[in-house]
Amino acid sequence: QPELGKTMRNCYSLPGPDFTYGMYMHKRDGGVPEAIGHWDSVKAKPHIRVMPRDFVAMGRGAVDEGCTTAREFALYYKFRDIRLKDKDILRYGCKIPPGMTFGRPPRPSTPFFDLMQHRYKELWMESQRARTVVQHVVKKKIGEVRENRTTFLRTHPLPVKEESFWHPQRFEKVWAPH
Repeated sequence: QPELGKTMRNCYSLPGPDFTYGMYMHKRDGGVPEAIGHWDSVKAKPHIRVMPRDFVAMGRGAVDEGCTTAREFALYYKFRDIRLKDKDILRYGCKIPPGMTFGRPPRPSTPFFDLMQHRYKELWMESQRARTVVQHVVKKKIGEVRENRTTFLRTHPLPVKEESFWHPQRFEKVWAPH
């Protein structure tokens, strides 16, 4: 019977201090001296990446060979296995090609000599002059009246047609009663 207001006690006795709870793993553990003296180094294996199939190139090649049916295409795909090219050259562990740099290229420096001689002001002034000339020419063209069909016909009248007294031959041989 448990005591009043208390839970029932566990009747099992705990194992001694040399007992190991869980599973014991047999491995060498020489402490700090072995950790410093003998590093477990893992040599990297070369990562060979299998690229997916290039169905666009295979389909193009099959058409060039003259394949027309699905069975011929399947046979071509079976015997001609074309893979995609690996464009991802900067993957983890890959070597960077020589001469390759990262980031944006720097802006070219402004020539100080051009600043001192007001070269940019002169270039701007030339562009403004050219712009005003173009605007003047466009304005002049707008002032002129465009020639349409009516004004053309007033200045160049059509030639007068001569009236012909020609009649079809079937009207010439009409029988007339006397």
